[in-house]
Amino acid sequence: MRCTGRHSTGIWALWAVIVLVLIVNFPGDLYGQAKVGTAGAKFLDIGISARAMGMGEAYSAIANDVSAVYYNPAGLTQLFSREAMFTHIDYPADINYEFAAIAIPVEALAGVVGVGLYNLNSGDIPLTGYDYVGDGPNGSFNGEYFRAVDYAMSLSYARSLTEHFSLGGTFKIIGEYYDNESAKGWAADVGTLYDTGYRGFKIAISIVNFGPDMKMVQQGYPLPINFKFGSSFNFIESPDHLAVVSLEGAHPSDNLEQYNAGLEYWYLDKFSVRVGERFNYDSDGFTAGAGLKWPFGESSEIRVDYSYQDFGFLREVHRFSLAVAF
Repeated sequence: MRCTGRHSTGIWALWAVIVLVLIVNFPGDLYGQAKVGTAGAKFLDIGISARAMGMGEAYSAIANDVSAVYYNPAGLTQLFSREAMFTHIDYPADINYEFAAIAIPVEALAGVVGVGLYNLNSGDIPLTGYDYVGDGPNGSFNGEYFRAVDYAMSLSYARSLTEHFSLGGTFKIIGEYYDNESAKGWAADVGTLYDTGYRGFKIAISIVNFGPDMKMVQQGYPLPINFKFGSSFNFIESPDHLAVVSLEGAHPSDNLEQYNAGLEYWYLDKFSVRVGERFNYDSDGFTAGAGLKWPFGESSEIRVDYSYQDFGFLREVHRFSLAVAF
């Protein structure tokens, strides 16, 4: 769904002012030293797409599927049919993360609407105490368990303002539960996407998780706000082959700058392989993945994606995504 207009220069100028105002008014620590551990609701930083993670999550300038509700809501304008996705993430320590989303082009709204559901569940964790024997403490299990659960629900809307420029936004309701304590809050994302029309060259700017502090046990903590800038380019284009390189830089509120790079290769628009690298992250870097696409009916398709993520001193993380366009 694309809307054309004769005032693209004015729109660009207006949006540049909006972005500048947001950046100038960001919290001061956004540009200061790394403050690791100072933000909460960190599950919002866990990538939800196997395809995106296979490319090192250098994805905000691609985001041409329903996972755009997470990576860059402006990317939803690249959908011309309904699309649903489910992702399962096998995280360390038997932690499971599930994501589900659906996006629907709505002609009456001249744009695309998306809904996302996020859930991280720790499972039952043994509650241990300390028994002092001799000169040192020994952990003991008293037969009790506790559970940590994080969730978010999001609503996104995106619209093409010109033939090449799109704008999108996401509103999220966030909740965290730890044993008998809980915290609730909200956050918003704003994203832009500029498609030059030349060999898939796109530029994206987004601000994610912008919202008020949450509070648990009378202690407030900020959200993991992040400012991202990305680009992508098709360096191979032919009837049988497509290769895309994507780059992204980010400045999170609780860390120093981070950089992502990814490569995706498609054969016959049905089989894909991916590789990526994440720079300046705490525990991981290399990623890889693959995907399959099966068309069915007149204009529908099923996509299955897998990704491997090196998680440093912990173990690797595996993601599986299933998407249906219909």
